[in-house]
Amino acid sequence: MKSNSQPIKLFVVVAFSCTSLLVSLTPVLAKPTLSSSLSDAYGGLHLRSNTKTTFAQATTFNQPSLPPGPPPGGRVRGGAKRGGCPLTKPDLTALVAFTKQPNSVINVWGKTTVERPSWFFYVPYTKNLPYEVEFVLQDQDSNDIYRKAIALPDKAGVIRVSLPTTAPALTLDKQYRWFFTIDCDKQKDSPPTFVNGVIKRVELNPAAVKELQTAEPLKRYAIYAQNGIWYEALMTLAQLRQKNPQDAALQAEWQNLLSSIGLKDIAAESILSDKP
Repeated sequence: MKSNSQPIKLFVVVAFSCTSLLVSLTPVLAKPTLSSSLSDAYGGLHLRSNTKTTFAQATTFNQPSLPPGPPPGGRVRGGAKRGGCPLTKPDLTALVAFTKQPNSVINVWGKTTVERPSWFFYVPYTKNLPYEVEFVLQDQDSNDIYRKAIALPDKAGVIRVSLPTTAPALTLDKQYRWFFTIDCDKQKDSPPTFVNGVIKRVELNPAAVKELQTAEPLKRYAIYAQNGIWYEALMTLAQLRQKNPQDAALQAEWQNLLSSIGLKDIAAESILSDKP
């Protein structure tokens, strides 16, 4: 019996591997090409109408390791019933990478390469509701760097909040904590629902910087994602999706990116018009 068991096991392994390969290739073969005229806000690069770009496989976001020092902590989801807010599905959500430790502690943090980055949030409430919304950015000593009241959107969806030119620029290699809060309780008897995390401005390695100088928008997204630069990866892909909302290839990349960090339920939500 021993002499026959090894060939059988080998056959099963080979068969399973081939099946897995075919399954993994199926969405790639069905994936359409991207053909349009696009402009990337992070460099003004264009994807000409006669240029077709296809990825052989979905881009992987490489989540960087946690920064040194105390864990950043944070919240990705707002939490049910906080601040008297009605239950929604999905809940208030920050579109940002996060990690979970064995003890279920969540660490919400990401890198940017720009002085004034943008954040994206899924907001389930609309402007007809009398809720107070605010975005706050603080330095490592909990001093406010920027504080801004945010208008609720016309409909539920993903909104963008950008650090304006009037706000101080992020300093290289320093960490900042951001908060996005929604206060639904007029009497202020309970704390607001909120999401928060840590952002750090870094420099890309010279090889990646050189690649970005000539890369088309989708390639730029891939470079940022592969180098663990969450904020520019998300920004680049979000802008491409807004300009080409019916493009199936971009929809697939967006779905893949958000699903890879545990936010699959947000991937189907609309990206609303940019807000300053």
